[in-house]
Amino acid sequence: MMKKTFPLIVVLISLSLVGLFLLQASWLKNLLAVRQEQLQRNVKEACINVAVDLSKSMHYTPSLRFPKRPGFRIANDFLSLIKPPAISDRFSQQDIDQKLRSAFHKSNIKDLNFEFAITNNNDEIEMKSPGFEKEFWDTLHNRRIFVPVMPESGSDLEGIGPYENLIIVVPDFQHQVWDSLKWIIVGAAIFMLVILAAFYVTVRTLINQKKLSEIKSDFINNMTHEFKTPLATISLAVDAIRNEKVQSDKEKLNYFSGIIKEENKRMNKHVETILQAAITEKQELQLKKVQIHVHDLIRKVIDNYQLQLNEKNAKVILQLNAKNDLLVVDEVHFSNLLSNLVDNAIKYSQEQPIIKITTQNASKNFIIQIEDNGIGMSKETVRRVFEKFYRAHTGNVHNVKGFGLGMSYVKTVIDAHKGKIKVDSTLGKGTTFTIEMPMNNA
Repeated sequence: MMKKTFPLIVVLISLSLVGLFLLQASWLKNLLAVRQEQLQRNVKEACINVAVDLSKSMHYTPSLRFPKRPGFRIANDFLSLIKPPAISDRFSQQDIDQKLRSAFHKSNIKDLNFEFAITNNNDEIEMKSPGFEKEFWDTLHNRRIFVPVMPESGSDLEGIGPYENLIIVVPDFQHQVWDSLKWIIVGAAIFMLVILAAFYVTVRTLINQKKLSEIKSDFINNMTHEFKTPLATISLAVDAIRNEKVQSDKEKLNYFSGIIKEENKRMNKHVETILQAAITEKQELQLKKVQIHVHDLIRKVIDNYQLQLNEKNAKVILQLNAKNDLLVVDEVHFSNLLSNLVDNAIKYSQEQPIIKITTQNASKNFIIQIEDNGIGMSKETVRRVFEKFYRAHTGNVHNVKGFGLGMSYVKTVIDAHKGKIKVDSTLGKGTTFTIEMPMNNA
């Protein structure tokens, strides 16, 4: 069930994530458009407020001063005498800049970069900021806002006061809009990172669950097979013993009872393997370290496998070159470690096995190499060979039995002794396990 639903779940999550990306991209695009319109509207409203403030300042009575020049004509020059002075006559550039910044601040526009100018009815510039002319002509990136400054309606100067214009230029308008949205964008980015992290954790959890499900199924299948075979053999042996002819033949009776004994030992060995795995899972591996000669232990392990070696016509080459083979280790666990490696070398050999065991001293370490000419391992298998319950696929060959616990146990024992183990393997040519044990591991 897990195998069928897993791809569908991943596809659905991926489509949801893509949809979320597209939705957020559309949201940012719309947000940018709304923010541009809002910023432009707020800037214009602030400029209108400044223009109104400037127009109110025109409420005063100008003093009449007749020029002392010949040819003065009242008809022609009277209006110029009573006309109030221009904005540039009443305010400095710093005053206008301060009024604009104050108005922008009231409109919730902070840190806006802008340029401004005051022009008369003839489009002549009366006052300007330093960068106005440079930014005014760039209509592609900048925004320009024109606001007329006129005397207030109903005032004494209406109709005779100067009509001037306040021009605001906002350089690199879109960049400033993005800059005003930076914290919203940062928040959106953090949100997307959280979503991606959740997606990663979800997919990883699903993959782990799928892997655990496969491991559980493989383990149950292997365990069923491993126990079913000796039980079937014991059942057949018991049926044979019940036969009167067998009961009357002591030699046959001993033979079948011996089969029952061997199969019983085999089942006990499987039970011990599973219990051993449970112990290592809880990290309860207790070491009883003693001084042993590793060369003697290697020879003892080879002797224990003599029947299997003879059955496969295997050849064992011992090159025990280490001058000092005295190690402080747990004899039982270290012996099991070597047994597992030798057992694998025998099991994974399709033809006549050649097993080469080499020892040597290197600095403060004791090196053991166990090399075989078996079927070898792929890179994926080498990478996962020490995982619990993992078993390499052997194609159509089904004669290799086990629970996938042996190499995990080997790694646990090596780590408990503070040693190292390395695997070198070539598919179809063989495998070499290199064990590096510290000499002073008392």
